[in-house]
Amino acid sequence: MKAIVVTDEAAGTAGMTLAERPEPEATGNDVLVEVHASGFTPGELTWPGTWTDRLGRDRTPSIPGHEVAGVVTALGYGTRGLSVGQRVFGLADWTRDGTLAEYVAIEARNVAPLPGDVDFTVGASLPISGLTAWQGLFVHGRFQMGQSVLVHGAAGGVGSMVTQLAKEAGAYVIGTGRAADRQIALDFGAQEFVDLDKDALEDVGGVDLVFDVIGADIGRRSASLVRAGGMLVTIAGPPKAQPAEGLAVDFVVEADRAQLGEIVQRIRDGRLRTNIGTVAALDDAVAAFNPAARIKGKTIIRVRP
Repeated sequence: MKAIVVTDEAAGTAGMTLAERPEPEATGNDVLVEVHASGFTPGELTWPGTWTDRLGRDRTPSIPGHEVAGVVTALGYGTRGLSVGQRVFGLADWTRDGTLAEYVAIEARNVAPLPGDVDFTVGASLPISGLTAWQGLFVHGRFQMGQSVLVHGAAGGVGSMVTQLAKEAGAYVIGTGRAADRQIALDFGAQEFVDLDKDALEDVGGVDLVFDVIGADIGRRSASLVRAGGMLVTIAGPPKAQPAEGLAVDFVVEADRAQLGEIVQRIRDGRLRTNIGTVAALDDAVAAFNPAARIKGKTIIRVRP
């Protein structure tokens, strides 16, 4: 099968190549998915799981990409709850070959049914950003209706999902980003916008929940904005500071079939929309991940027409 492979961590996306790889097999509790569309997060090329297996052994050349939408073509031993020919979407394991390929073997529990009225391209854009937003808000952030939420990177893939889910759940949402991101953040539902290059972050005042995707100095300064009893949730590594009277937590997104179902239902009924910037074919994936200019929104690889 055709697949994008990486062999050199230092090379980043420039080190990607299109190659022929053996088609995977569905082992116990797996499904084999014929990939129709795949999402990719460039940051995963810095994650240990991209280069080594669970025992720390080198597994290059490895296939990156962990977001998938496609059709089940085979069931591994003991697999239940899914069937051959079923449309699915989900999040592949970090330490196995990923979804930038014509086929991927994935644990059945990591995928959910993809309704027929949701395009594969949309399905592939949802798992990381949608699950990260859901888990950061409702699981780790303990969000409650009526709270105020500060969303860093509100125009990005994760931030735009956080903004929409928080707004729907009854939050007052303040988005942050660059000046060029202002209108995008407002269109996704932010009631206010903070230009991190020009505006003083501290002028925001107190908020109940900070959702941080940036870390570093922005994450450290954000801790002082959290009200008593509030939360700072981050996906940018261990928090640089703790709120004086609140709690800071970092987390890694996990696959969850029920949460994927909640997210895709909101896509179907128009309460949630994804943030796709570029769609490219598998043959053009390397160029798509190395654009000459900044692209707004998520890049999706359409493996099959």
